[in-house]
Amino acid sequence: MDMTLMVVGVVIILALGFDFINGFHDTANAIATSVSTRALPPRVAILMAATMNFVGALTFTGVAKTIGGSIADPAKLENGLEIVAAALISAIIWNLVTWWFGIPSSSSHALIGALAGAVFAGAGMDYLNLGGFKSIVIGLIISPIIAFVVGYIVMTILKWIFGRHSPHTVNKGFRTCQIITAAFQSFTHGTNDAQKAMGIITFALVTAQVQTDMEVQLWVKIAAATAMALGTSIGGWKIIKTMGTKIFKIEPINGFAADLSAASVIMSATLTHLPISTTHAITSAILGVGSAKRFSAVKWGVAGRIVITWFITIPICAVLAMIILKVIHFVFY
Repeated sequence: MDMTLMVVGVVIILALGFDFINGFHDTANAIATSVSTRALPPRVAILMAATMNFVGALTFTGVAKTIGGSIADPAKLENGLEIVAAALISAIIWNLVTWWFGIPSSSSHALIGALAGAVFAGAGMDYLNLGGFKSIVIGLIISPIIAFVVGYIVMTILKWIFGRHSPHTVNKGFRTCQIITAAFQSFTHGTNDAQKAMGIITFALVTAQVQTDMEVQLWVKIAAATAMALGTSIGGWKIIKTMGTKIFKIEPINGFAADLSAASVIMSATLTHLPISTTHAITSAILGVGSAKRFSAVKWGVAGRIVITWFITIPICAVLAMIILKVIHFVFY
């Protein structure tokens, strides 16, 4: 078998591995609120999330093209396959570390930071598309702010509408509504997060001259969607606990507001082909909803530790990818 095709195969396996880990790492994005309020039993919630993730992943490809072509031009990289491999290994390591400690970090930040670092180390600054990289990073920074504001506004409106009703009656009704918003949240998660693996695989295929453009092939869509769904079916219980119980005590009306807000932001990003962090979106929406409920109800210490992780993910993954790329070159060349 041609060595290039063998390396492509390894990269595809790594990309699907990243997608699988992304699935169980980010399951909490879709179901933490519905599980914590007992709107859905955990196993039912995970099955629904896996199904809707799969459907969402097959629906769009705009984000995949952005990931695959905005940070660097894969056709111009002589060692593009090694660069992609280093980036994927870096992002996988960071995802596993943050999952182990129950920290809802961003798989998007990890992958984008790692890819930028690997391109810089493997090809140099001239091959790094700073304009595309900056636009992606700006989207990653702005989206959680928007999610926070939307969550605050939605919860404020719901308080105004239902404030005079019995909390028991209100929460009973919204517990049912949460099933719908959790499904919507899972769908949007698939439309944005699964496409990142599709984009990386397509990046590798163009680098290896297996194809000449950034169109995502059907088998790539199905493979990435399946990997994401399988990962989701396992469930990231540590992160679910952090997001569902440790930020503030979530009631069904709060969970509904957070899921609706986050899913709306993610869907808007998908439609504009912008890769954002679904983790940041739902966490920020929860913070916004909690602030609208009662500012003192939010455990800001926990929120602060989460935010710190957000800021350090890109540089850590970039440096880690640089180191891994050097190791790859040392071992194989």
